[in-house]
Amino acid sequence: MNIPATERTLTELDPVRLKGLVLRHRHNGTAPALVEDVDSLLDEAHVVPSTQVAPDVVTMYSKVVVADPETGQRSTLTLCYPPDAKPEQGLVSALSPVGRCLLGRRTGELTQWSTPAGELKTARIVAILFQPEANGDFTT
Repeated sequence: MNIPATERTLTELDPVRLKGLVLRHRHNGTAPALVEDVDSLLDEAHVVPSTQVAPDVVTMYSKVVVADPETGQRSTLTLCYPPDAKPEQGLVSALSPVGRCLLGRRTGELTQWSTPAGELKTARIVAILFQPEANGDFTT
């Protein structure tokens, strides 16, 4: 399945925080592919003030429902920074493959990523159950 590229929307805090994480990885000499992926995401994103982000955009600490387009199986995920990640509890790092694909996407969009094992996964963003900015939190 070929997923068309769509514009991503990030809040003005996202590039600052993600660049900081990338700088640490770059400084440590770890995960060069990760650094490139995040750099590309940041270069291609449309950045808006936190107060102006649409409520249907996946932002940091958004709780989203995604569904496999073939099986319909749903999962609830919360996008977070690496120190808070607990994949078994649905807290996925923005630096993980699925996290990088969700960040800045909108409800209804289809997104695709490769697992660490090389398996291609596809999901549709079905709903955003919680978005900090839509609830008045503009600093998360």
